[in-house]
Amino acid sequence: MTDSHSPAGGSPRLNTSVAHNARVWNYWIGGKDNYEVDQQVGEHVATMFPVIRDVARADRDFLGRAVTLLADGLGVRQFLDVGTGLPTVDNTHEIAQRIAPDARIVYVDNDPIVLAHARSLLTSTREGVTDYIDADVRDPGAIVERAGRTLDLDRPVAVMMLGILNFVLDRDEALDIVRRIMAAMPSGSHLVLTHPTVDAEYGGEGNAAAMRFWNENATPPITARTRDEIAAFLDGLELLEPGLVPCSQWRAADGAAVVPQLGAVAVKP
Repeated sequence: MTDSHSPAGGSPRLNTSVAHNARVWNYWIGGKDNYEVDQQVGEHVATMFPVIRDVARADRDFLGRAVTLLADGLGVRQFLDVGTGLPTVDNTHEIAQRIAPDARIVYVDNDPIVLAHARSLLTSTREGVTDYIDADVRDPGAIVERAGRTLDLDRPVAVMMLGILNFVLDRDEALDIVRRIMAAMPSGSHLVLTHPTVDAEYGGEGNAAAMRFWNENATPPITARTRDEIAAFLDGLELLEPGLVPCSQWRAADGAAVVPQLGAVAVKP
C-alpha cells in the first residue's frame, strides 16, 4: 500500500487485498483514496479499455450538470443518492446546497471506506441536512424506509443512481429495484441514471473483455447493458431532453466526445 494512496478508516468488512470499485473509480478520477491493488487493476483495465478514465470523468461531470438542473432549474430540494462512492469534489450535497442551502441529501452505500469518509466529509449546511445510510442497493425497502427518516417522501425527491445498477447482474432484479424505489416517491420526483453500455454505436464493444477481467480480479462483479435494456429502467417516467444519451453529451457543450456510459434524467408523472 502506498503512502500517498491510503484510504482512511477501517472495518471488519474492509478487504484491501482485492480491488474494489469505489476505490478504483476514485483512482481513475485522480483521487488518493485507493490502495496499490486498486491502482494495479485500474491500470490494467485502462490498457484494455483506454476510454475508462474519460467515462469516469464524464460520469462525474454529468452528476454536476444534473444536480444543478434539478436544484436550480427545477427547484428540487431533496436528493437520494444511491451508490454514493468515495466523496470527492462537488458531491451531490455540495452542488445542491450551494444553490439551495436548505436542500436535504441522503447518501446510500455499503462500502466501509465510503462509510468512514462520508461520516467525516459529507457535512451539511446549517439550513439543510446531509445523512448517510449504510445499506445495499439490493434492499430497496430498507433504503426507502431509512431515507424517509430524513426526507419527506410526500415531496419530490431526486433519486440518483449513477453507475450502480451495473453491479446488479440480474436484469429483473435491477428493474425491480428501480421500480420499488420510484414507486415510493411522489409525483414530480426524478430518476437520474447512468449505466455502461456494450453498444458499438457508443464505443462499448471494448467493455466486455474489460469487464471479464474485472470480474476475475476485483469486486463487486459488473455488467454492461444495451441501450434498450438501460431504457427499460426509465419505463413509466418522462424523459427530460435530450433523453437517454452518452452522459458526456447530456446537456453538455457542443462537440463533447461520446463515451460508452449512457445517462438520463426522467420525471415521475
